[in-house]
Amino acid sequence: QVQLVESGGGLVQAGGSLRLSCAATGTIASIVVTDWYRQAPGQQRELVAMITSGDSTNYVDSVKGRFTISRDNAKNTVYLQMNSLKPEDTGVYVCHVLTLTGSQYWGQGTQVTVSS
Repeated sequence: QVQLVESGGGLVQAGGSLRLSCAATGTIASIVVTDWYRQAPGQQRELVAMITSGDSTNYVDSVKGRFTISRDNAKNTVYLQMNSLKPEDTGVYVCHVLTLTGSQYWGQGTQVTVSS
């Protein structure tokens, strides 16, 4: 079992920055992929960024060059640094992990609101 707790969301003006955190507890060693999804009102959930246990990363095109996903293994935490935020980045950001056994776990989400 893995438990995920996100933090760091909030209200920011366009052009501003936020850093989201996803702290994991439980069977941490089994995690192979950690990613961030976002869901805007009336839209489908979208994969924003991912990082593997080998530190490979990938991003949706709309955030490339603005968002950076990273990890701190000592703190069992994955971060999403979001710079140059745009109103279209608004949504609930949810942390998700995939384990070696194929199990998936989701956090509760954190709201990000970018005002124009």
